[in-house]
Amino acid sequence: MSNKVEDFLTSEEEQEIVEAIRVAELNTSGEIRVHIEKTSEGDSTNRALDLFHTLKMDNTKLQNAVLIYLAIEDKTFVIYGDKGINDVVENEFWDSTKEIMQLHFKKGDFKQGLIQGVLKSGEQLKKYFPYTDLDSNELTNEISKG
Repeated sequence: MSNKVEDFLTSEEEQEIVEAIRVAELNTSGEIRVHIEKTSEGDSTNRALDLFHTLKMDNTKLQNAVLIYLAIEDKTFVIYGDKGINDVVENEFWDSTKEIMQLHFKKGDFKQGLIQGVLKSGEQLKKYFPYTDLDSNELTNEISKG
C-alpha cells in the first residue's frame, strides 16, 4: 500500500464515501466529515480536535458535527463529536461505530470501513438529531486530506 494519502483511496472509492455521507445526513441534522492523513504525528485525538477547529466544524448551529479521522501510517482512527452531541449521548455512544470500522480496517478494507462508519454515525445521530425539512448541509461532504 502506498503511503501517499492521494493513493490511499481511488477517486471512485472517495465518491462512494462522499455518497455515504450524503445518505447518512438524510437521517440527521448532524454533519459528518472524513479526514485522512498519513500520520497524526503524536496524539491522534488531539490532532482530530485541531482539525475539527481548522475545518470550522465547530460552527454548526446545534454543535452536532462529527469528524471521522484516520491516520494511515499510525493505523489509528478517531470519531470526534462536537459538544452538542457529547452533552446528550451516553459514553459508549460511538463504540458500535468504532467496532464496525475496526472489523473492515483489520481486513484492509478502508473504503468499506469508512462507509460503514459514516452510515452508522448517521443512524446513531438520528435518535438525538433527526433530520428536518429546515435542515441545510452546513459543511461540505468532500473528504479532506492532511
